[in-house]
Amino acid sequence: MPSQITNYKCPACGGPLRFAGDSGKLQCDYCGSSYDVSEFEKTVEQSDAKAAEAFQKDKGGGDTWDTSELEAQWGPDAAGMKSYSCPSCGAELICDAATAATSCPYCGNNAIIPGQFAGGLKPDFVIPFKLDKKAAVDALQKHYKGKYLLPRAFSRQNHIEEVQGVYVPFWLFDGKADADISFQATRETSRREGEYEVTTTRYYDVRRAGSVEFERVPVDASKRMPDDMMDSIEPFDYDGLKPFSTAYLPGFLADRYDVTIEESARRADERCSNTVVEMLESTVKGYTTCSLESKNVNLIRGKVHYALMPVWLLSTKWAGKNFLFAMNAQSGKLVGDLPINWVKFWLTCAGIFAPLAAFCYWFFCT
Repeated sequence: MPSQITNYKCPACGGPLRFAGDSGKLQCDYCGSSYDVSEFEKTVEQSDAKAAEAFQKDKGGGDTWDTSELEAQWGPDAAGMKSYSCPSCGAELICDAATAATSCPYCGNNAIIPGQFAGGLKPDFVIPFKLDKKAAVDALQKHYKGKYLLPRAFSRQNHIEEVQGVYVPFWLFDGKADADISFQATRETSRREGEYEVTTTRYYDVRRAGSVEFERVPVDASKRMPDDMMDSIEPFDYDGLKPFSTAYLPGFLADRYDVTIEESARRADERCSNTVVEMLESTVKGYTTCSLESKNVNLIRGKVHYALMPVWLLSTKWAGKNFLFAMNAQSGKLVGDLPINWVKFWLTCAGIFAPLAAFCYWFFCT
């Protein structure tokens, strides 16, 4: 039996609503009406209660066919799939267990799956989308410019296959780090003695100790999102954090976490440990070189928060390969790999090394 989902429909015309980052309101693209987020929070709660009541009534029925054999046809993926009934047209939507917001492909209404945020799964915060789809596409086109080794045909013939706004789940870790670190530093001085230049190197043992408090260290909690890509589009401005409401989700996809706090804690620990070492190393000044000798970092873990961050994902294909780009939908920072024109690459290398080789031959062999 499909679970019930919630649609955000315009009270004026019945069209689907989406959250517009530029205005911070729910917008209807059909009649142009807009609504404050707070106006819909009570409406959503009432809709969820009615959906739950209707679902309980539907479960009461009489004799039913035995369909226990059908689920086995899905194989091991069955446990990770869920089905939902669209309240607008009645279509059954099938998506994976981590999907929390989607859209109905039949009627186009944006669908929120409130059960995905029930109990301990409900996020504490959300940063609403600030930049729209056009800004994401423009950022990608700008990303192409100035890339000498990028194949010209890629940017000229490239058609973006999909642009999707996604609320990505993040764990935000609070904590403290006590560190005791030893560095080996050198200081060099040079002087002329006749025809020779003499360099004197002195070695020093440098020690630093201190404590650093951390707030909301981010670690993405979605297995589907590449960790390096999510790290690269940081930082997010936490001044934009809002108490979570499903009213920010219409018009975008949203995932709930499928990486636990325990699985994410190691990455948070690494980020805190590396940061405290870098901060203390930055205080070692007046030396020619400075290298880490030993470190003792004690991490004290604090609170953990659950938040949804806005990300635009852009995907395209080139020469049979998939290329994925991600943009921070709050700051506009975009990252992603680009193809290389290898002919131009090797010609460039030849243009650099051929004159160098000729010079070395003339200088050493003639």
